[in-house]
Amino acid sequence: MLSEKDQELIAAAIDAIRPRYRNKWQEVGAAMRTRDGRIVTGVNIDAYIGRIAVCAEAIAIGRAITETGDRGIETIVAVRHPKPDEPGSIAVVSPCGICRELIHDYDAKARVIVPDNGREPKVVTIGELLPNKYRRGNG
Repeated sequence: MLSEKDQELIAAAIDAIRPRYRNKWQEVGAAMRTRDGRIVTGVNIDAYIGRIAVCAEAIAIGRAITETGDRGIETIVAVRHPKPDEPGSIAVVSPCGICRELIHDYDAKARVIVPDNGREPKVVTIGELLPNKYRRGNG
């Protein structure tokens, strides 16, 4: 069951993407709570050349470092706005593999809110999403 703070974080991610949604450009919003309790948000930045696109989670992490100096991630969540022809509403999505690596690099104890097969989203640790993480010199 999600806590009130987790629900607040999901609402912040939704508030980040809803007014900024642009089909094929900005579709994902993220919100993270830093270890000192601040909420920082971001939206994805897409590009004509896909490999230079930047995920919403990375934007939020970068903003937290730049604006607050806090590198710790207590909890992070991403939400996706449906395309105009898709049914449904803005919903929690799992971080991509690159974001999982990034989240783990910045806080190996981070909590991540993820979808749970049509039920209410749930909280897992980044280690659960990225077991046996690569580290320099470990193999």
